[in-house]
Formats: sequence, C-alpha cells, structure tokens
Amino acid sequence: MFAYLKGNLEIKTKGYIVIDVNGVGYKVFMSETAIEKLGEIGETVKVYTYLRVREDDMSLYGFNTNEELRMFELLLSVSGIGAKSAITILSNISPSSFALAVITNDVDKIKSLPGIGPKSAQRIILELKDKINKEESTENIASDVVEKQETNKEKVLEAISALQVLGYSRKEIEKALENIDKENLTIEEIIKKGLNNLAR
Repeated sequence: MFAYLKGNLEIKTKGYIVIDVNGVGYKVFMSETAIEKLGEIGETVKVYTYLRVREDDMSLYGFNTNEELRMFELLLSVSGIGAKSAITILSNISPSSFALAVITNDVDKIKSLPGIGPKSAQRIILELKDKINKEESTENIASDVVEKQETNKEKVLEAISALQVLGYSRKEIEKALENIDKENLTIEEIIKKGLNNLAR
C-alpha cells in the first residue's frame, strides 16, 4: 500500500519515529540502527515502508534501504519469526552479512542474534535457502560475470546466492556484478558492492 514515506522528521525516539507528510503524522516502527542513521528532527527524510495488517492491529515499519525491507519481508516469511523479532535482527546484522550467513550455513552467526536460538537459526537457514530460485542457476550466472580464475568463481557463486536470498533476479545480479573487482574483494565486500549497484 505504501512504498515509502517522504516528509519532515517530527519525532525520533526509541523503537519508532514520526514523519509529517503533508500535515499527517505517520508513526513508523524501525530498528535502533536504522533510527540512528536517519537525519535530525526537522529534516526531510525518506523511509521505505511495510504495512503489517492483523485482525487487531495495523502497524507501519520503516527501513533506510530496500535491502533492509527485503530482509524484513524474508524474515517474516520464516515460521516463528514475528515483526518485533525481525526488527531486532535488523538492528544487529546487515543484509549482506545476514545473506552470507544463510548461504554458508553459519548457524553460529545467526544464533548469536538476540532472541534466536539454535533451532530458530537452523529454520531460518533452511527456509530462506529454499527461496533461491532453482531455475536461476548460479552456475549460469557465474559464467557470465566472473573471469576465468577458479578462485574468483567460488567467491562469485556465493555472492550470487546471497543476493538471490535477498530476492534479486538473475538479470539484476548479472548486471550488478559486471564491473566489480572480484579478485581483491572478500565475498561480503562483493555482496555489498553488488547491493550498492542494485540500489542505483
């Protein structure tokens, strides 16, 4: 319903902000990290939004980037993860680190997040890895976007899988990774640069 809100930042407090858009104040729940990155009171801000509708409640959640929004939606799709848990997770890990942890089966990293135990961490990894579109084979993409060096190929395959976890398509990923220096970057740096290119 709302893709984003752009207006004056009226209130900035723990757990939520209020944005004035043409005289209407919208209360938007956000992660502590996202709130810290926003401007000061009175400044014009833009926040990507997710409207969560339940029988007894309608709540608006806000994010600084589309990647954070995508990660929030992914977390909500995991059984047992609610909006509050998803926001807490977003406060403690970036989308690139989270996606990398999912595709490398890093249970320890995910279970170190507040409110996530070993079983929840395993469920997050299992359910989100299944969301990677099997038809969009990472092998096919890698042949187009990576040089011949085998060392690079493995890094790019993992970066591609991570970006697929975050919901990007083969075509989008292929274009975003084209001119990145894959040889001298870590997997997470490749993912971050890919996300920056995708955000343009």
